[in-house]
Amino acid sequence: MRMKKDILSGKKILLGITGCIAAYKSCLIIRELKKKGAEVKVVLTPSAVEFITPLTLATLSGNQVVVSNFPENQSKGTSLNTWHIDYARWADIMLLAPATINTIAKIAHGFADNALTTLVTALRCPLVIAPAADVDMYNNPVNKENLEKIEKLGHYIIYPETGELASGLEGEGRLADNNKILDSIELILSGFSKDLIGKKILVSAGPTYEDIDTVRFIGNRSSGKMGYAIAKAAFLRGADVTVVSGPSSEFLYPEINLIKIRSAIQMERKINSLVKEYDALIMAAAVSDFRPAVKASNKLKKLSSFTGIKLSLNPDILSSIKSSQTKRIGFALETDNEENNAKKKLAGKSLDMIILNSVSKESGFEVNTNRVTIFKKDGGKIKIPVQSKFQVANKILSEVKKIL
Repeated sequence: MRMKKDILSGKKILLGITGCIAAYKSCLIIRELKKKGAEVKVVLTPSAVEFITPLTLATLSGNQVVVSNFPENQSKGTSLNTWHIDYARWADIMLLAPATINTIAKIAHGFADNALTTLVTALRCPLVIAPAADVDMYNNPVNKENLEKIEKLGHYIIYPETGELASGLEGEGRLADNNKILDSIELILSGFSKDLIGKKILVSAGPTYEDIDTVRFIGNRSSGKMGYAIAKAAFLRGADVTVVSGPSSEFLYPEINLIKIRSAIQMERKINSLVKEYDALIMAAAVSDFRPAVKASNKLKKLSSFTGIKLSLNPDILSSIKSSQTKRIGFALETDNEENNAKKKLAGKSLDMIILNSVSKESGFEVNTNRVTIFKKDGGKIKIPVQSKFQVANKILSEVKKIL
C-alpha cells in the first residue's frame, strides 16, 4: 500500500511576518513548507521590512509579497483591488511567525491598520500565531492577557521557548523551533486542536540496552520515532507530557519532560515511580525481553573469555503497574498470527487499549511511517493505514482521549 502524500502537499498557506529579529527564521519556514508541497504567500508589516526584504521572501515563496494596503503611486493605477478578501478566501491556514507584542495586541482588539492586520480580520481559515519578544516584553501582563484573549477566540498559539535572546538575556520569548511550528500547522490542517488540556500523559519510547560488558549490549532496532511522535502530538494538543526514553537520537520539544534511561529495569522503576500521577501511560518503548544474567566488569575477550551469555528474563513493565486510575495503552509488534497475539496481550495484561505494529518496509522500526491496528478493551477495532508516525500518533491520541 502506498503512503498518502504529505498532508501539507497542495495546501495554501499565508505567512505573516512582523518586525522582529526572528523574522530571518521565516525564510527556513517557507523553504520547508515548499518542500512539503505547499503554496505560500507572504504578507509583511511595514516594520518587518527593516529586518528582511520582500525580494528575498518573494524569491523563496514564488509569489509576490504584500507590504501595504495601497499602491505607492495611485497615479499609475493599481491591480490589487480587494486583495485581502481574495487572500482570505484563498488560504487553508494562516501562520503568523514571528508575531510581535504590538501585532498581538492589534489582533486581540480587532485593529486593521496595516496589510497584515487587515488580512487577519478577513480570514476564513484557522490562524496560528507564534509570538517572539524579549523576556520582559513577552512577560508583560498586558501581552499575556492579549494572548489569552486570542486563544479564547479560537486561534492556536505556539508559545515561545526559553533560551538565549537577541538582547543577550536568557528567558522566555524565543520563537518556537521551526519543527514545532511545522508540526503545529500539520496538526491544525489535520483537524486536531488543543483538546488534551489538563491531561497528563506518560509515554515510554525507544529501545532498552542491556549491557553484556563495558562495551557490548543486547538491544533492538527501535529508533524511538513512534513514541516521540506521540509525545509531540500530545504536547501540541495541550497535554502535560513526560517521556521515559531509552537511547534515541530523535528530536523532542524542550517543554516536554524527558527522562533518559538505558535498561528495562531502569525503565520499570522510573515508570512505576511516576505512573500514579498520570491520566494515561502509552507504552511505545520496545523493551528488551532479556538481559544478561551477569554484566562483566571489563570487556570480554573474544576467544579466551567469551564462551556464551546466560540470559535472564526482563520484567513485564505493563503487568507490573499497580495503579488502577491510570489508563494503560500497550504496543505489540508481531510478525505472525498478529491479531490473536495482540488480543492475548490486551487481555493478559488488563490493558485499556493495545496498538498492533506490523514490520515492513513502510512500518515498524527506523522508518517515518507506520500502519497500525488499535484493539480496545470493549472489543473495538480500528485500522489505521500507512501514514506518517505523527499522523498515526494523533489518531491514537484521539482514541485515548475517549477513555480519559
